[in-house]
Amino acid sequence: MDRPATSRIRVAARAGLPALAVLVALGLSGCGTSADDDAASSPPRTTQTGAATAGTATPGASVTASPATGLVDASANPCGLVSQQEAERLAGTSLASPVAVDETCTYTAPPAGPTAQVEVRVGQTALDFYTAERQSNSRLQPLPGVGDDAYVGDYTVFIAKNDFNVSINLVRGNDPAENRGPLENLARTVAGRI
Repeated sequence: MDRPATSRIRVAARAGLPALAVLVALGLSGCGTSADDDAASSPPRTTQTGAATAGTATPGASVTASPATGLVDASANPCGLVSQQEAERLAGTSLASPVAVDETCTYTAPPAGPTAQVEVRVGQTALDFYTAERQSNSRLQPLPGVGDDAYVGDYTVFIAKNDFNVSINLVRGNDPAENRGPLENLARTVAGRI
């Protein structure tokens, strides 16, 4: 396996560990409580308009923008930030319908197609992924004029705007130089949605 692919796999694995820890903690926090205790101490759940709730598969889910602001509620559905067409343009191939789990939306190439995947992370998950990328010595460069703060790498872009974080990660076995323009363009589009 080539060195950049191995590095991307390690980074992806490290980024998944915080999410796994949260899932385990949430699962254990429900042990030993009654339904009455759980109802009294649980915060209200966030629901989505026009799509399944966060944490479930949402093939082809769409989220409507707020009429007042025109902005997408990405905290409820990270798939609302990057459309399937935009993900396919970035990946350079057709992709299956998106799957949303918590703060991550994943578009994956069909098994018979070329290897490609686009992952959109929001909130703390995006921030954790950004931190892992910075610690892995990846070559992230500032992307001025996008959101409040943005960085672009060979296969990744990070955007921070209005105290909200988004990361878009491309898994593709191509020359990284081919990704810079498409990642920058998608970052500008996404920053306009948050």
